Amino acid sequence: MWRSLSAAAGLRRRAAAGLVGAPYRRHLSATPIAAAAAAAAAAHRALVVGEASPAGGVSLATRAAVTAAHEFTTAPVSLLLTGDGEKLASTVAEAVRLEHVADVLIADDPSLSPALAETVSPVIAGLVGPAASVDGGAYTHVVAGASSFGKNVLPRLAGALGVGALTDITAVVSADTVVRPIYAGNVLATVRATDTVKVVTVRTTAFAPAPDRGADGDAAPTSSVPMDGAADGAAPPPAVRVVSEELTGGGGRPELAAAKVVVSGGRGLKSGANFALLTELADALGGAVGATRAAVDAGFVPNDLQVGQTGKVVAPDVYIAVGLSGAIQHLAGMKDSKAIVAVNKDAEAPIFSVADYGVVADLFDVVPKMTAAAKATKAAKEAA
Repeated sequence: MWRSLSAAAGLRRRAAAGLVGAPYRRHLSATPIAAAAAAAAAAHRALVVGEASPAGGVSLATRAAVTAAHEFTTAPVSLLLTGDGEKLASTVAEAVRLEHVADVLIADDPSLSPALAETVSPVIAGLVGPAASVDGGAYTHVVAGASSFGKNVLPRLAGALGVGALTDITAVVSADTVVRPIYAGNVLATVRATDTVKVVTVRTTAFAPAPDRGADGDAAPTSSVPMDGAADGAAPPPAVRVVSEELTGGGGRPELAAAKVVVSGGRGLKSGANFALLTELADALGGAVGATRAAVDAGFVPNDLQVGQTGKVVAPDVYIAVGLSGAIQHLAGMKDSKAIVAVNKDAEAPIFSVADYGVVADLFDVVPKMTAAAKATKAAKEAA
C-alpha cells in the first residue's frame, strides 16, 4: 500500500497518539476475533539488540528500539547487551531500569568490544534459536536502532538466519507489518513480512525513547549469555579484529542524533576551517554540529557528522542549515525537525522550500551575528 508523504506522516502521528483505529479496537475487544488477535500477539517475543552511547549508558537508538519492540508484541521484551569492562557494566545498570524491558541478557567477552557484525551476530543468532528461550520458543522479532551499529550487525544476522531485513522503519502496524520510507523519504511503504523471524532496524526519530521506570519499579533481572567455543566458556577467536580505532571528540557537545539543536553546514562553508563558525554557534546554543554529504566528501569534516539519507537522521527542536542547498538526500535526514532555519545567499535554494525561517544573505555575515546574539542571551540567562 502506498501513501503520499503528507498523508502517511499524519497517519503515523495520529497512530502514535492512539487516535487511529481506537473505536474499532474497542468494538472488537469483546469478539472472538479480537481475543484470537490478542493471543497471537502474546505469542510473539521480541529481542532488542542494545548498544551503549558514546558517553556510556543506554543509547537513544536502543531506547527507541525498545519502544518499537514493545509495539510489536504484548509479551515481555528482552534486551541484549554485548561488550566488556566498565562501559558494559554502566550500560547494564541503566538498562535494567528501562520501561518495557523484562530481562537483560549480557554477553560479556573481550571479543565483543568493539562491536563487530562478525562477532556480535553469531551471539544473536544463538539466542534466536529455540533452545535460547525459557519456554523453549524462539524470538520472533529482533530489533535494533538504525544507527551505525544496527545497520552493521542486523543485516548480517538476517543473512545468517536466511530471512529478510526490515530496515529504518518509522511505524509498527502489526506484528508482521511496518511502515518504512523509500525514495529518499518521499514515499512511505507499508510492508508485510512473512518470515518466521523479523529482523528490524528502527528510525530513532520516529519512536519515543523508552523512559526509565519509576522509583517504585523493580529492576529487570539479568542473565549471562554463554559464549560457545573454548572449554572455559570464552568465545572462539574472531575472524576479524580491530587493528586501531580513532574516536573523534565531540568537544563536549551533545550526540548529533540526540541534540535538541543542530547546526549543519554544506559546501557553502568553502573549507573545513570555516566550520569553526558553526562550531562556535552550536556551542553557544548548546547544540551539535552536522554536515552534508558534499561537505564530508570534500574533506571539510569527518563522516560521523553527516546528516542525510546515507548519514544520520535527526529531528531536533531547531535545525539551522547554513550554506547548504537542500538536496533531497540531505532533506531525508532532517525534514522531521520541529523548526528549520536556513541561511543561504541563493534565494532559489531548495532548502527554503522546507524552512520555517529563511535568511537570504552571505553566511559569513549572518552566522557571526547569530553567534553573538546567542552568546548574549546565554550570558543573560546565566546572570539572572
